[in-house]
Amino acid sequence: MFRSLPSMARSMAVRRPIRINFGAHTAITPTVPLSTKTPFVYHHNTTSFKRQFTATRSAMEEKKTVTITYLDAKDDTSKTVEAEIGMDLMHVAHENNIDLEGACGGELACSTCHLIFQKEVYDRLPKMEEEEEDMLDLAFEVTETSRLGCQILVREDFDGMTVTIPDDGF
Repeated sequence: MFRSLPSMARSMAVRRPIRINFGAHTAITPTVPLSTKTPFVYHHNTTSFKRQFTATRSAMEEKKTVTITYLDAKDDTSKTVEAEIGMDLMHVAHENNIDLEGACGGELACSTCHLIFQKEVYDRLPKMEEEEEDMLDLAFEVTETSRLGCQILVREDFDGMTVTIPDDGF
């Protein structure tokens, strides 16, 4: 019923050592079976590998953008930028050198990307999750239309909107 260990060893594929060169230090790894049943295949006389790349039509098309204005309440300056649809507002601000902190990098662990929206825009935003509400409780100057910029993705209907960066008190 069970095979003996020597007969199992004879039935396995031929084993050859794999040599790895680390400069002055050369190591020989344990032998690896050369069979079609192993995921490792050793290729002799191979100098290069070819890899073919393809791109879909949508990947080659120009990315769609909308125009968004960031108004800084601290010094009453504004900056109008082109925002790529699908990006979050915090990263749009960072890419355009707008002073919006975002200390956690968009991980919903702080409230430093706090933004204030116009009422008509705020009403169209997706419902706020409980985690975002908890973080907004820690923010300065929270209003009824406050949201975290890292949680709001740019959409086509944002074209022409103005969003306010509140004065953080510093």
